[in-house]
Amino acid sequence: MLVRYFAAARAAAGLEEEVHQLPEGSSLETLLEAALAVERPEPPEGTPSLSRVVARSSFLRNEVAVRDHSAPLGADDVIDVLPPFAGG
Repeated sequence: MLVRYFAAARAAAGLEEEVHQLPEGSSLETLLEAALAVERPEPPEGTPSLSRVVARSSFLRNEVAVRDHSAPLGADDVIDVLPPFAGG
C-alpha cells in the first residue's frame, strides 16, 4: 500500500510517500500503526510528530474520503494523509 503524505504530515514523516507491505484486507488502522512504527529522524523544529499529525488528519483511499478506519484495504490502494489546513 502506498501512503502519500501532504503538508505537515510530509514534514513530520520526512518524505513524500512510502510503501508498506501489509496483507490484503488490512485496515487503515493497521496501516497507520505500521507507518507510525517506522523509525524516523526528528521532524524540523516546530513541526509536530507524525503521530500527532496523523491523529488530526483525514484520509483518502484512492482519492475517496475514508470514514471507516476498520474497513479492509487492497494491496494496491493509495492512502493520502491530509492534515488539517487553513486558507481560502
